[in-house]
Amino acid sequence: MVKISVDPITLEVVQNALSSIADELALVIMRAAYSNIVRDSMDYSTAVCDFSGKTIAQGLTNPVHLGSFPHAMKNLVSQQKANMNEGDIFIFNDPYGSGGMHLPDFYIIKPIFINDSIEGYTATLAHQTDVGGIAPGGMGVFSKEIYQEGLRLPILKLYERNKPNKAILDIIQKNTRMPSSVLGDIKSQIAACYTGEKAFVELFEMYGRKKFRLICEEIHNYAESIIRRNISKLPNGIFKFQDYLDGLGENPKPIKFAVTLKIKKDSIIVDWTGTSPQVKAAINGPLPTTHAMSFLGVRCALAAKMPNCEGYMRAISVIAPKGSIVNPNEPAACGARGIICFRMFDTILGAFSKILPDRIPAANEGGSSAPHISGRDKNNKPFLASGGLMGCWGGSLYSDGFEGISNPAANLSNTPVEVLESQQPVQITKYAFVKNSGGPGKNRGGMALVRGYRLLEKEAELVMRSDRRSITPYGLKGGFPGTPSWNIIRSGKKQTLLPVCPMSSIKMVQNDEFIHIQAGGGGFGDPLQRDPNKVLNDFLNGLIDLDYAEQVYGVIISKNKIISNKTVSKRKILKKDKKNKSAHFKLFHNYIGISYETWNKSYRNSK
Repeated sequence: MVKISVDPITLEVVQNALSSIADELALVIMRAAYSNIVRDSMDYSTAVCDFSGKTIAQGLTNPVHLGSFPHAMKNLVSQQKANMNEGDIFIFNDPYGSGGMHLPDFYIIKPIFINDSIEGYTATLAHQTDVGGIAPGGMGVFSKEIYQEGLRLPILKLYERNKPNKAILDIIQKNTRMPSSVLGDIKSQIAACYTGEKAFVELFEMYGRKKFRLICEEIHNYAESIIRRNISKLPNGIFKFQDYLDGLGENPKPIKFAVTLKIKKDSIIVDWTGTSPQVKAAINGPLPTTHAMSFLGVRCALAAKMPNCEGYMRAISVIAPKGSIVNPNEPAACGARGIICFRMFDTILGAFSKILPDRIPAANEGGSSAPHISGRDKNNKPFLASGGLMGCWGGSLYSDGFEGISNPAANLSNTPVEVLESQQPVQITKYAFVKNSGGPGKNRGGMALVRGYRLLEKEAELVMRSDRRSITPYGLKGGFPGTPSWNIIRSGKKQTLLPVCPMSSIKMVQNDEFIHIQAGGGGFGDPLQRDPNKVLNDFLNGLIDLDYAEQVYGVIISKNKIISNKTVSKRKILKKDKKNKSAHFKLFHNYIGISYETWNKSYRNSK
């Protein structure tokens, strides 16, 4: 075990003070940001780093960024430390050579000088609305290499000795479809860095250089001691799991994610060997992404409270084969890499379900879907209706899956209807739970969400990234899989089904309606063991219909009451004929108006 040499009270006080600074950075960005994707969806992260550049505290924002700051800071310190001056601020986004995750994520980082020495850094990362490139929002799945994805920034000085580099800002302005939003969000990151610097200096001066540096190192040691103690409670061994992305385009082929957890004493190796090779599309995940999801999966499974710093990472090793989709070679496209974050998370938790079967829930909805509707209005002003759509969790031993909230791997939020309609030329036609969705179980999966967007301008293009249609969210302990996702364009009386990941932009004209039905979470436990009163409550709340209650759960309801004797008989029949799983999918599709046979024959994959 790691020895702690700073008294516990001081350690706790400074640790919480640093965490408060990281959270203050996040609050400044939220209050000052221009775009809805940063201000409302909260797709950003903040951190405070120590004198060596190690992350000592991270704000409570986006877990997808959990392991990104160490990569970014290592590159910044190794490339620029000798060239840093008081008042400098750095900007970069490049995944190949700078530690970036994908081009929309701009790092803005400020070294903190105290008495002519660097004693820390304030660090921010925010997803920019648009960075140019072939697709609005920088999320076009159909990009084949990073050069198509937008403006690529190596580590540059955005400010030098407190003076802005106007040339960099001018280049950014000329390479985005949404210049006011992007420049406004950059300013919010800069403001956060300055605000955090003041608080950091005040804290530092309370202890002095020698004492403060020692405390920071002991915070890392403390986090390491906590995670090692919790890992040592797990059984030693090798635990494997596989999950899949549906694939790309009109004829998708499943993309495999294979993880092996190797637990020995007080350490874990997360090995992604066996995962599919990189693809010629924008869903490849650079190494910081893979580290982030590996760290997140371990921490969620262990559920141990610890400082959110770099020290705990010492107990976790990550193996990601070069040239795979989780560690691609340059110049692989990666703009839409968010989709594989969620699949990596589901895969890791699937492996942990073999170690901690009572703690791990069934699979979530598959992650946030990301529609972007973009064009120009009658005054030639650009518009971009965007923001991920969050959904639901899988069922667990203790409860039904939560719904209407973010995937646990994202911690984002859905953009309010009022914000979208007031700022963009779209009308939200639907925003609701989908009846008969989610995965049946003793504790069912969360219900799917549906959102509809009607275009009010003459024309626009839709860029879409989603998943979990053919390979639906897995259930655990006898729970059924969740329901599939669907993308639909309605133009007049014509209805067109889109792939989960279209390999081109989709043209929309005025009054066209885009509808996205997100996947439902997986179920946990045998559906025929579900408390009939919970089934009744779901019916009374409009989440399932009478046929679903009877054919899936074997619960007979009449006049809003359970018919107990008929329920017992029906459940005995379903236990023998096992038709309730197919009934689950059929009744879901009956409700949304898409043929079950269409899905079962054309889309469903047996994996």
